[in-house]
Amino acid sequence: MTLADRWLLPDGMKEMLPPRARQVEMMRRRVLDLYDCWGYDLVMPPLAEHLESLLTGVGRDLEMKTFKLTDQVSGHTIGIRADMTPQVARIDAHRLRTEGPSRLCYCGSVLHTRPGNMLASRNPLQLGAELYGHAGLDSDVEVISLMLETLRTIDVKGPVSLDLGHVGVFSELMQEAGLTGEDQDRFIDMLQRKALPEISSFVAGLELVEGVAEKLLALPRLNGGVEVLQRARELFAGSESILAALTYIEQVAQRVESRYPATDLYFDLGELRGYHYHTGVVFAAYSPHFGQALAKGGRYDRIGEDFGRARPATGFSADLKTLLEVALAMPEIERSAVLVPATEEQDLLAAIADLRQAGVRVVQMLDGEVVPGCCDRQLVLKDGQWVVETR
Repeated sequence: MTLADRWLLPDGMKEMLPPRARQVEMMRRRVLDLYDCWGYDLVMPPLAEHLESLLTGVGRDLEMKTFKLTDQVSGHTIGIRADMTPQVARIDAHRLRTEGPSRLCYCGSVLHTRPGNMLASRNPLQLGAELYGHAGLDSDVEVISLMLETLRTIDVKGPVSLDLGHVGVFSELMQEAGLTGEDQDRFIDMLQRKALPEISSFVAGLELVEGVAEKLLALPRLNGGVEVLQRARELFAGSESILAALTYIEQVAQRVESRYPATDLYFDLGELRGYHYHTGVVFAAYSPHFGQALAKGGRYDRIGEDFGRARPATGFSADLKTLLEVALAMPEIERSAVLVPATEEQDLLAAIADLRQAGVRVVQMLDGEVVPGCCDRQLVLKDGQWVVETR
């Protein structure tokens, strides 16, 4: 590495400079205040944990995203978190042990071995909220509503579209098809890419019970408006569990629509984001001004099993830095400051302290310093009193 290259960041790593960093911090506070108003308590998990703890309950989904290293104190393998959700699940299971529902929120840096998509950084500032201890419509609707309120608080360029699905449809269909784990992974990959020709060839090579092939071929096309649910009911008429999942999605959609009538609803029964740990409804929010999901989440009732306390759970997460890229207006930052001379006079130091206590930005000159450009006012002594004047 050359001397010049030492100061370059690794590919995909991003940093925040003034005034952007200040704007991100102000929005972080605003969003966390929103979560507090909804009854969600803030937690701050550590950046690194034992690898087994970070990967528990989420299968292979985070394995390849997680940086691994050896702890010089214990000799154990630890990981740098790629997602804060497992950490929050551990906190709920072992540190809080709340009886009944608990509402937790967070905002912190995570690190990915590879970017999630072409638009993503490898060091997102992940924010999110999780609701533990309640299984049912009320908690899923609450979490989706809070996700939409997050986008409203940040003032994301609209209109916002809500994508709804349910992994139960795919899970039941896999049982009917009797596919091996390897074949399921292949099918999931093709389904996520909507690779219809590949899916047709794949299904043609399977030995399936009558009618199952038709369902597999139809799954990638089951997306669109609410009419998709009726088409799915006709296709899966013989499966009570799938019909129950479809009814559940419709109930969620109706309640969300009544709260947020301006939100466009989109249904995708082939959406399998986080399939290995999601257990029910899955959802994501989109804007036409950004090519990937702005926020996403779902129900994941099995995540606490490996922690010894399986609890119903639902939640969502987003990258705060990404959200601000599509915000209509960033928080305004007052960059002006009051200039004061370099001195140790006690009355001047008291005046400086009073100004800073009142939230005024004060810059005290250093010996030989050029006057900072942000200073449009100054503190001057008049009639024995220090007063602020325009420079």
